[in-house]
Amino acid sequence: MPAVLPLYDYQMEAIKKMKNGCILRGGVGSGKSRTALAYYYIQQDGVIGTENCVPMGDPPKDLYIITTARKRDTLEWEGEMVPFLLSTKKENNLYSNKVVVDSWNNIQKYSDVKDSFFIFDEQRVVGYGSWVKAFLSIAKKNEWILLSATPGDTWHDYIPVFIANGFYKNKTEFEREHAVYSRLSKFPKVERYINTGKLIRLRNSILVDMEFERNTVPHHEDVVCDYDILGYKELIRKRWNLEKGKPIENASEFCFCLRKLVNTDTSRQIKLMGILERHNKAIIFYNFDYELEILRKLCADSGLTVAEWNGHVHQPVPSGHYWAYLVQYTAGAEGWNCITTDTIIFYSQNYSYKITTQAAGRIDRLNTPYTDLYYYHLKSKSSIDLAISRSLAAKKDFNSGGFAGKYNFNQSKGE
Repeated sequence: MPAVLPLYDYQMEAIKKMKNGCILRGGVGSGKSRTALAYYYIQQDGVIGTENCVPMGDPPKDLYIITTARKRDTLEWEGEMVPFLLSTKKENNLYSNKVVVDSWNNIQKYSDVKDSFFIFDEQRVVGYGSWVKAFLSIAKKNEWILLSATPGDTWHDYIPVFIANGFYKNKTEFEREHAVYSRLSKFPKVERYINTGKLIRLRNSILVDMEFERNTVPHHEDVVCDYDILGYKELIRKRWNLEKGKPIENASEFCFCLRKLVNTDTSRQIKLMGILERHNKAIIFYNFDYELEILRKLCADSGLTVAEWNGHVHQPVPSGHYWAYLVQYTAGAEGWNCITTDTIIFYSQNYSYKITTQAAGRIDRLNTPYTDLYYYHLKSKSSIDLAISRSLAAKKDFNSGGFAGKYNFNQSKGE
C-alpha cells in the first residue's frame, strides 16, 4: 500500500487544474516533479490525500519521463517516485508497468511509443528541430504534460505545444494568423504579433501555475571588482587576441577576450576569499575553464574541501564545515539541489537569464532549513559586465553580437 503522499495545498490545487497537454509552471524548487507524479497517479485511478492512499489500477499506463541528462544520471526522479512505489527497476516497482527516465538527447527513441503517459521535464520543445518533431509524434499517440519554470519568452516558443494540443495544424498556419515579419531585415525577423487575444486565451487554457509563497528570503549583493582599465581599452582599440597572437575574428571571440581580462583580475579573487571567510560553505558558479583553474588554486590554498560538477567531473556536494562546490553554469545549473548551505557565489555572470535563475534555485528549496539565502554576484564596472547585468535585469539573454556592434565590430571585422 503506497505511503501517505506529502503534498502541499498549492500542489493539490494545481493537480485539480491539470489536464492532458498542459504546462505545469512553477518556480525553481516548487515541487513540480512530485506534483506531476501525483497527477499521473490520480489519472491511473489512484487516490491520494486520504489516510491510506489507494493504489493505482494495475497495470497503469507505462510512464516515460524525459528530463535533463543530469536529473537522469543523479536519479533525482527515482527519489521522487519512492512515495508512489514506482521505480525504473522491475524488482522495486509495485506495478507491472514500464517506467523509463531518459534525457532529451534520446527523445527520438520513443517516437513510436503508444498508449503511455509522458512527463516532459524542463521543457525543451522550442524551435522546430528533431526534438520538437519527436515530441509532436509522441503527443499524438500518448497522454502527456510539460513541466517548466519558464515556458516561453515569445509566442513562437509556444508553437510546438499549440500544435500538439491541436490548436494549429503546423507552424505555417500559426505564422499566417499571427506573425508579421519585418520587410527590412536581411533575415526572417518577427516585427510584431497580431490577434494576440486568441494567443493569450490558448496559452491560459493550457498553463497551470503553481501559486505558493516561499518561506525563504533571498539576499542578492553585487560585489564590485576592479579591472585593468588601460588593458581593456587597448584590447578594444587593437582587437588583438594576445593568446593566439592574431586579430580577433568575431563578436564571440571579442567578448570572450574582454571577459577573460576582467574575470582574471586579482581583485575578483580577493573579493571571493573575503566572502568565503564569512560563509564557510558555498556553491560557486563559473563559466570558463580558466576560471576553474583560478578557483581550484584559491580553494586549495585556503584549505577548503572542494568538489566539482562540470563537463568532465561529476562529484557530489561536499560534506563538512568548510567547503566549496565549483559548478560550471551550463553543466550544473539545473537537476540537483542543496540544502546544506545558504550561499551561492556567481564568480562571473552567465549570458542566459534562464540559466542564471535556475542556478540560483539550487539552494532555494521547499525543504531548506534556511530562511535567509545569500547570493553574491561578482562583477566589475567594465562595459561588458554592465551590459550583461542590464540584459539579465531585463530578463533577457545577453547578445554578444549586439554588444560588439556598438564598437563597430561588424561584418567588415570578420563577424
